[in-house]
Amino acid sequence: MADFYQILGVSRDADADTLKRAYRKLARQYHPDVNKEPGAEDKFKEIGKAYEALADPETRARYDQFGEAGLGGAAGMPDMGDMGGFADLFETFFNGFGGQNPQGGRTQRRGPQQGDDLRYDLNVDFKDAIFGQQREIKIPHLETCEVCRGTGAKPGTGPKTCSTCGGSGQVRRATRTPFGNFTQVAECPSCNGAGQIIADPCVSCGGNGVKQVRKKLRINIPAGVDTGTKLRVSGEGNVGLKGGPPGDLYVFIKVKNDSKLKRDGVTIYSEIVVSYLQAILGDTVKITTVDGDVNLKIPSGTQPNTTLSLENKGVPRLGNPVARGNHEVLVKVKLPTRITDGERELLEGLASQYSDKNINSSSGLFSKLFGKES
Repeated sequence: MADFYQILGVSRDADADTLKRAYRKLARQYHPDVNKEPGAEDKFKEIGKAYEALADPETRARYDQFGEAGLGGAAGMPDMGDMGGFADLFETFFNGFGGQNPQGGRTQRRGPQQGDDLRYDLNVDFKDAIFGQQREIKIPHLETCEVCRGTGAKPGTGPKTCSTCGGSGQVRRATRTPFGNFTQVAECPSCNGAGQIIADPCVSCGGNGVKQVRKKLRINIPAGVDTGTKLRVSGEGNVGLKGGPPGDLYVFIKVKNDSKLKRDGVTIYSEIVVSYLQAILGDTVKITTVDGDVNLKIPSGTQPNTTLSLENKGVPRLGNPVARGNHEVLVKVKLPTRITDGERELLEGLASQYSDKNINSSSGLFSKLFGKES
């Protein structure tokens, strides 16, 4: 008797994936539609028999222990066939009708299939996210092979109907259990569920019918986008198979930080530092906004940590660029740690003028201005 492991060209400790890859490689090599040499069809059947025995864990265990004789029942007991059976059997009934094959994968659809969606992460500068821009990007995606026009076959040839499944894309396997005989439907291993075999594949795409190319796209980034904004570009994902529609491209935005400006929704935040004299007397200072430098009026008597608002100098609302948020400016007052004799003389003179009205002593004035006795 031939050794099933030798037939498939694998070691006796080969895992399920190794067995499957070896079987598919040999099945394509000796498939009657591809290999016309004498004996190829018998070899193809032998390969299928070996894989069927080793693909199921319990059947494989019986084969490892008893050889091929262990696959047909022993000691007058009925052959349970695949009492692995039970797992596959229930998957066939409960999952098979939903398109699942017994191995847990999805049976390949033979009709048009929509292409996969793609994701592209795009970094955007702070101000570009606020006012919007157009960006050119390059994305790798699948397009229909121009040489074979998506058939996967060499020009002048075409796919042939798979002789294993007769073009259905599925094979049936009878399973005997104590409850009777059941038929299990699985994806055809010869054509992978396509129902067709490409005997002479296209050299350009390797028989896939699609090729990966890098495509240039111009993306319109609307005003007001923020980190986490997702832009959908219809029809720019991978091409659909067998005439199916292409997928979409989703561009995920990540906005870079700015060293001076902070953002929260449609509001811009920044800070400025003024002297105590500017806070007391008032002043006009130049500050940075997303619209450039503008003049900000500091009212006289401004207290430390006061917030001043610049209306309509914030972020445009996404989808409504006319409506903008505000720019909030936090004013911090810088107090001197030391003063000159001339400054002290002036401040003490000021203190004496207001001592009867507001402050009882010059030390009280210094306490109010500098936060400590002087």
